[in-house]
Order: sequence, then structure tokens, then C-alpha cells
Amino acid sequence: MGKQKTVSKADLVDLVADETGMKKKDVKEVMDTMLDKISGHLDDNYKVQLTGFGTFEVRKRKARTGVKPGTTDKIEIPSSKYPAFKPGKGLKERVKK
Repeated sequence: MGKQKTVSKADLVDLVADETGMKKKDVKEVMDTMLDKISGHLDDNYKVQLTGFGTFEVRKRKARTGVKPGTTDKIEIPSSKYPAFKPGKGLKERVKK
């Protein structure tokens, strides 16, 4: 497997606009709104499920004891929440190819 390439949000906007015939401005507005709604629902502790693609959800890390970098001092790391993505069956099968 070679070096992984990167596709930016602007690249996706261009690709969707080219394929659908929509204006780039409109595609960007829809994409921004969709990402904002996904983020907002995660912030409200909802799962966001896109059938065939995957599920966005909030996961929790337990509080734990760690070591302060550069020293041997022990520090308490508080519990935290973080966004996570679980790919759906369709996406997993497509990437396997």
C-alpha cells in the first residue's frame, strides 16, 4: 500500500458539483449544514447513523492516572468524551476491494 492521498472538503465540493450539475456554492452550503447538524446531534449525545456508510457517536474515556511527560510525576487525567466513527457494512466492503 503506497502513500495515502488526501481529499479536502473543497475537493469534495468540486467533485459533487461536477457530478450533480449543482453550483459549488450550493454544494458547499449543503455540506456545511450537514456537518453542522451531525456535530450538533453529537453534542446533544445522539448517534448519527448513515445507513450503508457508518455511525458517528460520542464515546467516553474513564478517568485514569498517567505520567507527566518528561518526569515521573503521576497525574490524574479526568474522564472525557470524544467523537468516534464506526464504518458500516457497505463502506467496509467497498474499502476491502
